[in-house]
Amino acid sequence: MTVLAQVPTGSGQPAPPPPARSGRYRLLPYLLLLPGAAWLFVFFAVPLLQLAAASLYDPAGSLSTGYALTWAFGNYPDAVQAYWPQFARSFGYAGLALLLALLLGYPLAYAIAQKAGRFKNLLLVCVVAPMFTSFLVRTLAWKTILSDNGALVGLLRDVHLLGPDGRLLATPFAVVLGLTYNFLPFLVLPLYASLERLDHRLLEAASDLYASPLHAFRRVTLPLSMPGLVAGTLLFFIPASGDYINAELLGTPNEYMIGNVIDSAFLVRLDYPQGAALSFLLMAAILAVVFGYLRKAGTEEVL
Repeated sequence: MTVLAQVPTGSGQPAPPPPARSGRYRLLPYLLLLPGAAWLFVFFAVPLLQLAAASLYDPAGSLSTGYALTWAFGNYPDAVQAYWPQFARSFGYAGLALLLALLLGYPLAYAIAQKAGRFKNLLLVCVVAPMFTSFLVRTLAWKTILSDNGALVGLLRDVHLLGPDGRLLATPFAVVLGLTYNFLPFLVLPLYASLERLDHRLLEAASDLYASPLHAFRRVTLPLSMPGLVAGTLLFFIPASGDYINAELLGTPNEYMIGNVIDSAFLVRLDYPQGAALSFLLMAAILAVVFGYLRKAGTEEVL
């Protein structure tokens, strides 16, 4: 057995250099990354490249005659010109749903994180419980709740908040409500994670410095919850802007979003070049919104 002598403290001698790592250990981190990188390459990069190629196919082609890669970049302006209202509607509905989700989700996350006590885990389960069922089933349930013969519409008519022929289903309100309900947990959970770590002593210090509750929230609670708020808004907005189930089941063609157009292009009209071009345009628009939002949120956090 080899005994390594320790250098006594204060001897003035430099500590021995750490042992050199062999090439096998230097490659270990890269080997650990290899399965994930291979997964992303096969199931993300390759399909993305294939989708990019499909967006440049000759629009005159078809499944029966085949498609030729003619680098038809005109597919992109044609798609924007034909379906810009659906693009605007998608981001408009997603933005309205996000605002409604913030009004509901921030107080809910704060109450669970700071006020729930021993009921915290139960309330978290209640937030996540709807995710245990299918997205389609949850949306169909809202279709029943908002139906013209349902109890909710009947109650609103009785209290004269809706006219005799008023309805909730097949309206923009129904689509926004469905988006809010289906994606609300993606906003609440990151917010809860940030608010749960909030130090109460900071709020007490703000109160000792004569800060009002609103001022303490603006200068203490909100900045400290910003990481969860940024993550939650992105997790909510990105899938909401590309959704098509809620518009399909809770709306009419007048409420269709760009996701409905892409679904129709691929599965109904079999227009692969246009569907691929619309998909890339949607990804580009979402990335532009996300990067702009992250840059703004980062600047505000610094300030």
